[in-house]
Amino acid sequence: MLVTFFRISLIFIVFLGFSSLSDITELKKFEPYEESIAGTNVAFKMIPIEGGSFLMGSPEEEENRDPDEGPQKQVKIESMWMMEKEATWALFDLFIDKEKSRELSYSIENGLEQVDAMTRPSTPYLDPSFGMGKEGFPAVSMTQYSALTFCKWLYLLTGNFYRLPTEAEWEYACRAGTTTVYHFGDDPGELGEYAWYWENSENKYHEVGLKKPNHWGLYDMHGNVAEWTLDQYQEDFYAETSDGSENPWRKPTDLHPRTVRGGSWYDEAKDLRSANRLESKRAWQKRDPQIPKSFWWNTDAPFLGMRLVRPAKEMTHEEVMDFFSTVLDE
Repeated sequence: MLVTFFRISLIFIVFLGFSSLSDITELKKFEPYEESIAGTNVAFKMIPIEGGSFLMGSPEEEENRDPDEGPQKQVKIESMWMMEKEATWALFDLFIDKEKSRELSYSIENGLEQVDAMTRPSTPYLDPSFGMGKEGFPAVSMTQYSALTFCKWLYLLTGNFYRLPTEAEWEYACRAGTTTVYHFGDDPGELGEYAWYWENSENKYHEVGLKKPNHWGLYDMHGNVAEWTLDQYQEDFYAETSDGSENPWRKPTDLHPRTVRGGSWYDEAKDLRSANRLESKRAWQKRDPQIPKSFWWNTDAPFLGMRLVRPAKEMTHEEVMDFFSTVLDE
C-alpha cells in the first residue's frame, strides 16, 4: 500500500512539472519567512516573489508620464524575496548605533568576517528621524552608500544575502502582475487606501504597514517613504535595454544620481505611479557638515528610505563579497 502511494506521488510530481523530489524541497523553501536578529527583539518578514516577465515602464498615453519611463520593454526578473514592509529604525539603528551593534550575537562558524570589524557611519548626533517618530516607523535619510553598507553588515550578521532591489525588480514587485497606473488600478482617488502621500500624510511619514498591501502582500510600495534602488539613474536607460533582457541593471559609476522609486509622504499622487522614476540629488546632502560631502550623510532627505531583497538563487560567500566590493568600490 505504501509503495503504491509513493508511486502515485511521484506521478503527481512529474505531472506538475517537477523532475525530482529535490525540486519539491526547493519549492517548500521558497515561502515567507521571518528574519530575527539574534540577541534582539528585532525581526522583519520576507515575502517570496516568483520570477517572471513584465512590461517595464509606462505606455505613452499614461497621464503624467515622464519621458524617462519609456520606451516600454519586456524584461525578465529572477525569483527573490522582498521585505514585506520598508526597513524600520529598529533594524537600521542596530547598524548605525555602535553600542547596540556591539551587543549583538553573531556566529563565525560559517567563516564570515566579524561584524564589528566593518566600517560604518558614526552614531548620529542629530535626530535622523526629524522628530517624525522611530518605533515602528521607516528608517530615512541614509545615502545609497550607507544603505548598501548596511546590507553588507546584515549579510555578515545573518549569513543571508540582502541587497537593494534593482529598479526593474522594484517595479516588477510593485506592479504585482498589473499593468495599471498604480498596483490597485488607475484611479488616484483610491490612493488613500494604499498610500501615505501629500494629501493625507499631514506632512510626515507614518508607521509601516498601516495601509492596504499590493496583490503580492507588500505594503507601502506607493508612498510613505521613497525607496533606494541599486541602479545609477540614466534617463534613456530603457532605450538602451533590449526586449527580453534578463535582470536589467544600470551599474553605478557615480555617487549621484541614483534611482529612487515609489514616491513618499511628501509627493503628489502622480509621483507615486508604479512607473515613476526619481533621481537622487546632491542637494539632499546640503547640510552634511563634512567637506567633502561624505558617503554616509543624507540629512536633507527625510522622505527617503529602503526596502531590501534576497535573491532566491544561492550565492557563495566569495560571490557576495565580490558584489559588495563592486557596488561599494572597495
